Amino acid sequence: MAAITLDRLAHSYLPHPSAPSDYALKPLDITWRDGGAYALLGPSGCGKTTLLNIISGLVAPSEGRVLFDGTDVTRMPTEHRNIAQVFQFPVIYDTMTVAENLAFPLKNRGLAKAEINARVHEIAEMLDLRGDLNRRAARLTADAKQKISLGRGLVRSDTAAILFDEPLTVIDPQLKWELRAQLKQLHQKVGRTMIYVTHDQTEAMTFADTVVVMYDGGVVQIGKPVDLFQRPAHTFVGYFIGSPGMNVLPATIEGRVAHIGSSSVFLADDYPTLPAGKIEIGVRPENIALKTGAEGLPVRITRVDDIGRIRIARTVFEDHEINVVLPEDTPIPTDPRAVPIADRVHVYADGHIVDASPVRGHA
Repeated sequence: MAAITLDRLAHSYLPHPSAPSDYALKPLDITWRDGGAYALLGPSGCGKTTLLNIISGLVAPSEGRVLFDGTDVTRMPTEHRNIAQVFQFPVIYDTMTVAENLAFPLKNRGLAKAEINARVHEIAEMLDLRGDLNRRAARLTADAKQKISLGRGLVRSDTAAILFDEPLTVIDPQLKWELRAQLKQLHQKVGRTMIYVTHDQTEAMTFADTVVVMYDGGVVQIGKPVDLFQRPAHTFVGYFIGSPGMNVLPATIEGRVAHIGSSSVFLADDYPTLPAGKIEIGVRPENIALKTGAEGLPVRITRVDDIGRIRIARTVFEDHEINVVLPEDTPIPTDPRAVPIADRVHVYADGHIVDASPVRGHA
């Protein structure tokens, strides 16, 4: 196991980068504790796979260092880093049986036959592969082959870290839930450092203790899943995490009031004069009520999606779409106004959250 430190790390695929847009991975400093479960979350092209490949040694960074337990491994080849990596598509030997595939990393390290057999059967049991141990991998389905690939990454007990690069892409949706739970249980059991790359917020939030959200080559927020949901540090985080994502509306802020178009909403805190730039408020659909009266934003409902326990009201205020999540039995007013919960409204300047001083006496 290892603590992993990324020290002033950055990478460009261009020979002479001169602008931030030239970098596939913008400068960052991160330390991941020994034995933690982490997810790199973001859309395609945001830099998460580049970052994972730098950690594994498949890519040498343009700038900065990678340290395992304080040892600089930046120029150390992959085979000397003592890591396991599971890729998006299966990497196995089709001519071998399932058992031979799982045993291969252990045989290369000269483990005793009894120890190899015990580990192979333990991993096969976890991944529901015991009935296939004697079958050749070439005869198996794509998701079964990917389970073998997962098993090859998990079978070693001496790795410094296990890196997963969108490993469940080819897995059947129902099996994904089971494998995510099994990976989480395995991490809790063995306590090895695990880093999981995905564009799927559900995978990230259910697997990881800490999620690193990436956007446009940079890290925009690091935190526990609940913190990312309740207090997005960047409008992208609010939009990307949640279904539907956070509503983001252009605004002008005066103290405890956010003016949006011809209307306004109240804020829980008193904001100072904000710098020039793009000012917005963000509020999650779960934190808005539809009411009658003079308070809030007068909205027009375009449709209501009933998805069982909740309904999602799709509304429009002036030129802005606003989603509102309602309990199933909540009536919808004839002339509704969208009223955010004041202490759940966040203010953003150029995409980044703005802190405010609490109003004196405000609970």
